[in-house]
Amino acid sequence: QVQVVESGGGLVQPGGSLRLSCAVSGSIFSINIMGWYRQAPGKQRELVAKITGGGSRTYADSVKGRFTISRDYAKNTVYLQMDGLKPEDTAVYYCNAGVRPITSDRYLEVWGRGTLVTVSS
Repeated sequence: QVQVVESGGGLVQPGGSLRLSCAVSGSIFSINIMGWYRQAPGKQRELVAKITGGGSRTYADSVKGRFTISRDYAKNTVYLQMDGLKPEDTAVYYCNAGVRPITSDRYLEVWGRGTLVTVSS
């Protein structure tokens, strides 16, 4: 069993900041990629940022220079620091991870339930 718990969403004014957290727990052997996706109303889910086991980071063009992804490998936790938020950042943000359970030799993709970020004045 693997659990994915996100936190940190909420309402913020344009130009403000929020920090999302996502902790992955359970019977885990290892985690490779961890990342954040988002889905705005009426739109498809899109990648926001991801970080590999080796620390390589990828960002969507729309968030480069404003968002920062980081990871605590010991705690199996990934963070998304969001600065300079814009109304178009409003969406449900989902945590995603590639997890190898201790009972398997394969990596499985797991998702959180999502946390709502609303940017509005």
